[in-house]
Amino acid sequence: MKKYLTCTIVALVATVAVSIAATPDKAAMEAREKSAWQAFKDKNSDAFKKLVDKDIRCVYANRISTGLQNELADMKNWDMKSFEISDFEMFSDEKDVVVTTYKVKVEGTADGKDASGTYNAGSVWKQENGQWLAIFHTNIKEEAATTPAG
Repeated sequence: MKKYLTCTIVALVATVAVSIAATPDKAAMEAREKSAWQAFKDKNSDAFKKLVDKDIRCVYANRISTGLQNELADMKNWDMKSFEISDFEMFSDEKDVVVTTYKVKVEGTADGKDASGTYNAGSVWKQENGQWLAIFHTNIKEEAATTPAG
């Protein structure tokens, strides 16, 4: 009887451990992406720091950014009026790493110039000490479709 009880307890503990270590669902990761964008839009550096790793790497059409401090500096140069995330997808084959891709429609200015448009975006999130942090991000503005001459 003790053997069965021990096996049952071990199985229960293992099940709980696996469920805790499981990757978050799609809705939870989309909420984290939206929270990061909202913090950036609101220029809320404290909230942004809770979502982004200090060593984040970012790739943009005009440059590569290395580190959280560069992203915080960029935040000051943006006047984002609105953003809307769509076509959100998530992939993971590791319990502590998630890759997201999506489109984000942005209205606003950067460095005083219009930066409105639809961007193809993606992030890599890593779980560290029980918290999901963005370690990589990219967003590239979609080019306007052109019609062939002729």
